[in-house]
Amino acid sequence: MGKRGSRSRSQLLSALTKKQKKHLRDFGEEHPSWDRASRKDTKPQICQPSESTDTSSSESEAESEPEHVSGYHKLLATLKTVSEEEEEEDEEEEEGEGEGEGEEEEEGSVVEEAEMNDEDGDSDVSVEEEKAAESTELRERDRILPADPEGKDGDKPPGTSQQEYPEEFTDAKHESLFSLETNFLEEESRGSCSLKASQDPFLQHMNKELKEKEIQAIATNPQMTCQLKWPILGQLVFSSKFQKLETFKPPKDIDLKSLHLQKPLETTWTKTNSHFLSGLHKSSSPFTPLQKELFLIMNSYRDLLYPERTALQNGEEIRHVYCLHAINHVLKANAQVLGNNSRRRSQKLGVGDDDDFRDQGLTRPKVLIVVPFREAALRVVQLFISLLEGDSKKKIIVSNKKRFNGEYGSDPEERPPNLKRPEDYEAVFVGNIDDHFRIGVAILQRSIRLYAPFYSSDILIASPLGLRTIIGAEGEKKRDFDFLSSVELLIIDQADIYLMQNWEHVLHLMSHMNLLPLDSHGVDFSRVRMWSLNNWSKFYRQTLLFGALQDAQINSVFNKHCVNMQGQVAVRNVPMTGSISHVLVQLPHVFQRMEAENLALVIDARFNFFVNKILPQYRDAVMSHTLVYVPSYFDFVRLRNYFKKEDLNFTHICEYAQKSAVSRARQFFFQGEKQFLLLTERFHFYKRYTIKGIRNLIFYELPTYPHFYSEVCNMLRATTRGEEAAWTCTVLYSKYDAQRLASVVGVERAAQMLQSKKNVHLFITGER
Repeated sequence: MGKRGSRSRSQLLSALTKKQKKHLRDFGEEHPSWDRASRKDTKPQICQPSESTDTSSSESEAESEPEHVSGYHKLLATLKTVSEEEEEEDEEEEEGEGEGEGEEEEEGSVVEEAEMNDEDGDSDVSVEEEKAAESTELRERDRILPADPEGKDGDKPPGTSQQEYPEEFTDAKHESLFSLETNFLEEESRGSCSLKASQDPFLQHMNKELKEKEIQAIATNPQMTCQLKWPILGQLVFSSKFQKLETFKPPKDIDLKSLHLQKPLETTWTKTNSHFLSGLHKSSSPFTPLQKELFLIMNSYRDLLYPERTALQNGEEIRHVYCLHAINHVLKANAQVLGNNSRRRSQKLGVGDDDDFRDQGLTRPKVLIVVPFREAALRVVQLFISLLEGDSKKKIIVSNKKRFNGEYGSDPEERPPNLKRPEDYEAVFVGNIDDHFRIGVAILQRSIRLYAPFYSSDILIASPLGLRTIIGAEGEKKRDFDFLSSVELLIIDQADIYLMQNWEHVLHLMSHMNLLPLDSHGVDFSRVRMWSLNNWSKFYRQTLLFGALQDAQINSVFNKHCVNMQGQVAVRNVPMTGSISHVLVQLPHVFQRMEAENLALVIDARFNFFVNKILPQYRDAVMSHTLVYVPSYFDFVRLRNYFKKEDLNFTHICEYAQKSAVSRARQFFFQGEKQFLLLTERFHFYKRYTIKGIRNLIFYELPTYPHFYSEVCNMLRATTRGEEAAWTCTVLYSKYDAQRLASVVGVERAAQMLQSKKNVHLFITGER
């Protein structure tokens, strides 16, 4: 009877709209303008006014005749009693071996948030538990996440994009299962965690205590550097501002046991990395040569800058090795906490009774992984699961996995089948390329909790934009960056893409790393390490920075914000040939050097040089079909305004232009109706369209990506009408563009051009 009545009430609930459910739950009655519980318009009822309006509701109910009860009041009554009946249903369903599980999930969804959280089929939760979970989720959301600007409901089906999930979902049901404070180390695992501090690099790094005088000396100590050449990585620069600078060379052979990997990584790593090892002949090493050298640096807890990470060649290889390092760090840190919990329990110590178990930071998040797109976050989580699971028959527990795959996965049919782009473009823009996301991951032994609240997470995976919206700006009411206070490992992958997104977000993130939190967040201060209490966490934080190019802005972040006491290692290989060697068309390249007194004056000096020296040469109608390639959007806006002011015959394409405007601009330029076309580098990065009709090419500044130079130059052959002899290419550069110049023409030619007394240099490509 109870089960049948519950189902009938659930059917009434399922007939309601989301807005009606929300109003019913919030106010306990129907909205005045609705009464469509059965999805039918009810006839208006004539209500007789009561004789005494001052009597209480209880008295009037007792004296008057039974009134007609609307469908909403019936449904409201079910909210009070459905929990007891659901408990009876749970007992019956457990005996029935889980048959009709999907039906229960649909019919038992009394509360809107319950429908969101029960995507994995686990709908055996009472209404009281759902309400408690809902309130906990709302508290975490208010404390951690910014308010939803659109105010939409967040209960759309999995598989939709982040734009359809404005209210971020956080898992509030598994809080106690993944809590470090209430869990203890399993007896079978305790023996594997008795690490020797004299050998394990994790304990050597975390247990080392800096002295006050060492911290004070950093401001005055000169930076010590040493260069070494490794077989695979090439030229390395070791540097440190602390007193000792230690260097090392990679051994020929490497043993997994010597790396002090936490269980089960010793056994699962070889299986996970087997794809890259299959091509190596006669090698028993668990790493590829590149992975071996990178992991040796990572495992020494030095900061690392590797500017040769490409999505097409070694991107996945590098992702595997930094995920191994991240999961190894988290497992060791959590094992230390859980082991101390067990020892405190055996000694019957309370909170604050003993000061010897300092094993935590001020907040729980230990690892922050910054990636540009959701596809990269998906692959990182899949690697974590693979590293914990390996080839064992026992699957690990992954909460909210179905929801995660829906939100971070992609539909292959969404991509146009005839889209032809370069291989590197296909490798970068694969899968879900949404760039606004953040997710917390909690790891406890052999279980993973996705969508964990930030302050209950071990690993945070986010994009720069996702972090920027939660960190906020000064003056905003809802902002939070306390979760960054105790990050011990920061991994910034594909840093070059952030130059195309918004580099300011990266700078904003770095300026908020390892600051003292504004709230205690329930931490036990007797367990917090002393160097964390002293606000010295930035000297213990390891930063791993991977990108595809040598860039001054990336180097600036590494030099300014990476102050690890273990020192820094930067890969500094110089390009010998340059991308100009990949230009296939016969074209004269005129490099014109402009002078600027300092870096701050380069922007104005370039604009004045272009307006006064370059542009007059192309004003003649003979020099039609001129493409101006502009890397910076700010320079693009300045040039566009100048062209409008001078009433020049031009059109423009930028990353913010509508598709129709882009098509018109390309057509006008191709037909010769517009003499100039201004093109931004970010548009070329995101679209890679071939611009037809180019006869004259001007690089207002050297491209950020070296291969963009040859790509744009090779566009000239898209329309060959016998004008090859009249093609021109002009490049502007200054002495502050040394890195970009070397990437285009090669380091030797760049040195000659910068040191030469002549300001104009000519190269001719495509000669036979």
